[in-house]
Amino acid sequence: MKFFLSLALIAVMTAAPIAAQAPASKDDQQLLTLIREVQTQQAQIADNQTKIESKLAELAETIRVARLFAGKAGK
Repeated sequence: MKFFLSLALIAVMTAAPIAAQAPASKDDQQLLTLIREVQTQQAQIADNQTKIESKLAELAETIRVARLFAGKAGK
């Protein structure tokens, strides 16, 4: 997760000076487009990671409850 945040920070820091220049060449425009695409992908990855962690927490709770019921049924 820290890796993706570092990449995002580098991408933003790289994009700021490029965006501040008046006339942008075709290469600069392509670079800005790629930077925005990477930022979008990083946001999606972070969102997916949050969803995965949430589902893992739900699964852990379900397993805990199942073990409680299994323990009571075995007595």
